[in-house]
Amino acid sequence: MAAAVALFLVWPEGKKPAADYVGGGTGRVQVSVAQGASITQIGRTLTAKHVIASTRAFTEAAAKSPAGNRIHPGTYTLREKMSAAAALNVLLDPANANALTIPEGWRTTRVYAAIDTRLGLPAGTTQAAAEEHLADLGLPPDASGHPEGYLFPATYPITGESTPLGLLQEMVKEATGRLDGTTVNEAAANNNVTPYGLLVIASLAQAEADNPEDMAKVARVVYNRLAKNMPLQLDSTINYALGRSTLTTTVTDTKLDSPFNTYAHPGLPPTPIGNPGRDALHAAIHPADGDWLYFVTVQPGDTRFTDSSDQQRKNVDEFNAHRAQNPSPSAAGSSPDVP
Repeated sequence: MAAAVALFLVWPEGKKPAADYVGGGTGRVQVSVAQGASITQIGRTLTAKHVIASTRAFTEAAAKSPAGNRIHPGTYTLREKMSAAAALNVLLDPANANALTIPEGWRTTRVYAAIDTRLGLPAGTTQAAAEEHLADLGLPPDASGHPEGYLFPATYPITGESTPLGLLQEMVKEATGRLDGTTVNEAAANNNVTPYGLLVIASLAQAEADNPEDMAKVARVVYNRLAKNMPLQLDSTINYALGRSTLTTTVTDTKLDSPFNTYAHPGLPPTPIGNPGRDALHAAIHPADGDWLYFVTVQPGDTRFTDSSDQQRKNVDEFNAHRAQNPSPSAAGSSPDVP
């Protein structure tokens, strides 16, 4: 008599195919992808929104795609019960992302205007919301009610429910999260400034330099001049006070009656002069090593740092000669004056 044989398929642990839907799905679902979100985090969000059947199916689809880790922040419109591959294809197209991008160094007034434009609101709406709900923004006590410096440059998802206040709160939360920690406190203490002062210095580095290496050197110049009780004499602070961006700083400008005039007032300006990004914050926390007291960007890509006032004069002469031949309305890289 033939023996009966039962056949069981046993999947090795972790090898069972991931649960997945087939096809492009139905309906409409909005899903927001935050700046810096991992593939796994995105997969979990998609699963929770019933877009895909499992996080594992999504991570496996992303692993098979050469561009699988290039999903841009933003809000995407997807469908329920999509295959993981279909959902990934939607997310990999930047044109599908509904988002607001704030570039590094933008001043708060420009951020307000960008939010108004992106949300289709009348000019001044976001600024009014910030002023009305100042206590709700999440600013730390050191800010003394000034949002400047705390609207962190990044890409923020936009949905049908986005509001000026909500976006500002996200930006402040992102900034305070990066500033709240032992590293920042220790760096500030080591350089004899407060954590808020460090944020101000980051904004100066952001305004004065256009690459991470020079930002770290600018931060060092600021720390060195503060240590010697030298006025900072930075054109960027006068530009901020006047609401402009220019290379031309006149003798009259240096006599401007403003607490942001670092030619006339010692120490740091009272607030940041813009919203510094990741590189500028890193520069203020980890300034370059050097004895520099002066710098000037002679021409794009050529910023010179020195501890010699004589050498600085020569560098400034080159800068003026180059500018005379190549006039430009604005640029980074102003210079502390020389005696």
